[in-house]
Amino acid sequence: MSEKNKNIQMITGDPKKAIIKLSIPMMISMLLIMLYNIADSIWVAGLGADALAAIGFITPLFMVLVGLGNGIGAGANSLIARYIGAKNHEQANNAGLHAILLCIVISVIFTILMMVFMRQLLELMGAGDTISFALDYGYIVFGALIIFVYSGVASAIFRSEGDMRRATIAIAVTAVMNIILDPLFIYILDMGIAGAAWATVFSATLSCLVMSYWIWGKKDLFLDLSPKNFNYESQMIVDELQVAIPSTLENIIFSLLAVMINGMLVIVAGTTAVAVYTASMRIVQLAMIPLIGIGTAVLTVAGVAYGARNYENLKTAHSYSIKLGFALSITLGAIMFIFSAQIATMFSYTAASADLAPQIATALSVLSLFVLAIPHGMMSSMVFQGVGRGVNSLIITLLRSLILETVCAYIFCFVFGWGLVGIYSGVIIGCFIGGTFGYIWAKIFIKRFGENLHHA
Repeated sequence: MSEKNKNIQMITGDPKKAIIKLSIPMMISMLLIMLYNIADSIWVAGLGADALAAIGFITPLFMVLVGLGNGIGAGANSLIARYIGAKNHEQANNAGLHAILLCIVISVIFTILMMVFMRQLLELMGAGDTISFALDYGYIVFGALIIFVYSGVASAIFRSEGDMRRATIAIAVTAVMNIILDPLFIYILDMGIAGAAWATVFSATLSCLVMSYWIWGKKDLFLDLSPKNFNYESQMIVDELQVAIPSTLENIIFSLLAVMINGMLVIVAGTTAVAVYTASMRIVQLAMIPLIGIGTAVLTVAGVAYGARNYENLKTAHSYSIKLGFALSITLGAIMFIFSAQIATMFSYTAASADLAPQIATALSVLSLFVLAIPHGMMSSMVFQGVGRGVNSLIITLLRSLILETVCAYIFCFVFGWGLVGIYSGVIIGCFIGGTFGYIWAKIFIKRFGENLHHA
């Protein structure tokens, strides 16, 4: 049996085995991505607190950029997986080609918007004295928007047919090159924060070239994305956007959350607090990698199960992913808490950033609980994306992040007077409450799906 057929057999078989086999390579991919993000922060931290804070201000905008690619990719992943489950190979090919068309059109539009309005956005976010650093970094990465959007879409195409090995290799190329190029560009070539941006762009470009070769050069995917297989269908665009738009908006919500949290941090303790929170959340995101890996796997498995009208596989995928997520979260949260002081020293290796270590350690000891608040809500959102109900996923994220996390952070910080610890605590509690709502909603949806199949 060929490798591509093994992949299809895997995603249409036992959902537990499929989630494990899909999530492990995805975890490796995400680990590599987070490592090079952390590498960015560590190398930029050597330039001082203002430079690190600038990354904190640009990160929400960059999340929007990455969210564009991931959103279109999620839409493609969901639709392709559903067509594979329904054994409709022709439409699966067409869905992949429509995703690439969307990638090109949306990249052009948003590149123009971001280049024109970036300064104003940063000023609204309160970048203040750090704005020159933020612009030096932002103009470069946003100017190369199509590279990052295409990377997200191409990677999702591989994931949709269960080919996690090559999706992981492509990301590994990006991560390793970025880690190598960061110190070279920032310090040896003396490019400063702009060097970190160019390192990111060059690394992502190389990854895109590798994936493009596999798709159109080697041509050994289960999908055939030759232009001859493209047949424009407006409904296909609509179907992908039903997941892509909510998924992208979710990333915008995360960005708005970061903007609002940064604003509270500045009020309470100045831009240094933003630098501390930025560094701490990079570590939290590192601990979230297993959850993101499992969630991405669930999107594909749920999409295939839904397309095949398989209630048991859909139900199992949801419940198993949450159990697995909680088991890993407990372990990783404990590691973060126990070793918070040692982890914090990574961001304080120069005289300019030495004062940050104890503050980062405090933040990490509280935020270690954040990873425990995530699994049930995240997996429920990913199931909704997999079955094409992107709006449901968006509502969960909107309630959890933009409403509950910000409101709780405000109440604990300013009403209860807990200061920085109140902000951290509010984010954790808001996330847990919102996730619980999402979990209940997903359980009801899956139960009704089973009942409808039974009565059909």
